[in-house]
Amino acid sequence: MKLRKPKNKDQRAREHLLPDEVERLIAAAQSMGRHSLRDSTLILLSFRHGLRVGEAVALTWDCVDFAGASIYISRLKNGKPATHPLKGVEMRALQQLQADYPGSRYLFTNERGGKLSTGVVRKIVTRAGEMAGIRNCHPHQLRHACGYFLASKGFDTRAIQDYLGHRSILHTVRYTELAPDRFKDFWQD
Repeated sequence: MKLRKPKNKDQRAREHLLPDEVERLIAAAQSMGRHSLRDSTLILLSFRHGLRVGEAVALTWDCVDFAGASIYISRLKNGKPATHPLKGVEMRALQQLQADYPGSRYLFTNERGGKLSTGVVRKIVTRAGEMAGIRNCHPHQLRHACGYFLASKGFDTRAIQDYLGHRSILHTVRYTELAPDRFKDFWQD
């Protein structure tokens, strides 16, 4: 008899991480060993740019424009590619990462200089989640965290759609449906 994987809703109440949980995850990754910069930068970029695991591991240095402070994101699942701005903390982490792993084509490399596998990324995030006290943590929660964070800040649904690379807005409205500000004026105390 084949064992079935438990449903996500049976393992956790929500499929996204809150901003403080993402910060704890990054802090945990920063203390995880000799690849702490790589791992924490991977988590940071996955959150800030709503990356799927396959999109994160496929990032190459030619996608990064240090002079223009931007990164080209090629989306999977027939998603729309986009160029995203990079902020100071991301730029500093990427510059240090490039110095620490010279000669690598990929931003996030394995021991041999090749790209990380998606399985390794899952292990990194799971381990960081355990260290941060976040149960059943997985990398796709970072993509959802990005969408929910942007929606909670009141950004336009169409802008979020383009940022995450969704072809259909139906995939984006899930984030705005749970944005708490939708209900902020319901009660006046």
